Amino acid sequence: MKEFIISGTFKAGSKWERFTKIVSSQNEKNALEKVHSLIGSEHGLKRNFVRITGAEEMEYD
Repeated sequence: MKEFIISGTFKAGSKWERFTKIVSSQNEKNALEKVHSLIGSEHGLKRNFVRITGAEEMEYD
């Protein structure tokens, strides 16, 4: 599996809070789905309150 660094913001009350998550997934699309699921369940938010601004595959040397 590959690891991805996903960053973005989520609605926390009246403010938008930044986040960065590292998730393991087979591809970028599944990694984005996983982050939507994790942030949504941790903070009780629907997908429209989670904005993903960047997704990057981690490089290993």
